[in-house]
Amino acid sequence: MEEKIIDIQSDEYYMGEAVKLALKAYRLEETPVGAVVVHDSKIIARAFNQVELLKDATAHAEMLALTAAQSVIGDWRLTDCTLYVTKEPCPMCAGACYHTRIKRVVFGASDPKAGAAGSAMNILQFPSLNHRCEITSGVREEECRNLIQSFFRERRGIKK
Repeated sequence: MEEKIIDIQSDEYYMGEAVKLALKAYRLEETPVGAVVVHDSKIIARAFNQVELLKDATAHAEMLALTAAQSVIGDWRLTDCTLYVTKEPCPMCAGACYHTRIKRVVFGASDPKAGAAGSAMNILQFPSLNHRCEITSGVREEECRNLIQSFFRERRGIKK
């Protein structure tokens, strides 16, 4: 069985698609996080944070994208899919990645306070769990980090 090679240019492209969704969230006054799920080199699901819009604490971009991808695949298992997300997944979203058996998680900005893909903790590769996700971090990191920092500076009325 031939293993696919990680293509950094593709990672940059797909993260760019996630950034577009994060910008949409920003314009809607949601925390600017965007996510896409890729299967066989095609985007099968897109989402952005909608916590405020839906009044649902679980409406993170990753959760919405994973749910949409499951509908497209027709199964709860996303074993041959990659999730691209602009910010490191939180524990809830990392748990969803684990439970859906997603193959790979690619993220932009790290979250040292609550990141669950290696920064504060690593649920995606927790030793006692029966599935581990591959992790690629720092894709378009500066762009993703600046978007989040800008959003919160603006919300708090802090000038740069």
